[in-house]
Amino acid sequence: MGRHRGFDEQAVTAAAAALFAGRAYDGVSVDDLVQHLGVHRNSLYKTFGSKRGLYLAALLWHLEHQLPPLAEQLAAGAEVVDNRALDLLLLAAVERAPADVEVAALVAKAWQTLDQALQRAPAAPAGGPRATALSVLLGERLRARAAVASAATTDPA
Repeated sequence: MGRHRGFDEQAVTAAAAALFAGRAYDGVSVDDLVQHLGVHRNSLYKTFGSKRGLYLAALLWHLEHQLPPLAEQLAAGAEVVDNRALDLLLLAAVERAPADVEVAALVAKAWQTLDQALQRAPAAPAGGPRATALSVLLGERLRARAAVASAATTDPA
């Protein structure tokens, strides 16, 4: 009989999603994962197989737990107050989807979910296209991430 797993797989996956959303796949090393998640390297590999395996699990977790509330806000025509839920999806679309067919399929499914939510949304004021809401939301989030990155690299001296 094997040893009992010493960590909560869902909690580790959620924490990995947050880490990948903040720094992207290529910006997170296995050492970063071990340090930030509090999981031994061997346990990480035994459970997820690889960094990519953990990334896929984290992306799936994100699409199952963080994307649906955002989609429901869009479908209701509500203002999206916290658009950070888009971070991992945006990074996956730009960084990993062009080189990884599994990530590309997950990203395409996520866009479809958001598109379907917009189809259920009430018509935009002044007859504007509903897709504009998502475009604006994506643009705002990209600008916010770029501003944070720019501020972090600006030398205050």
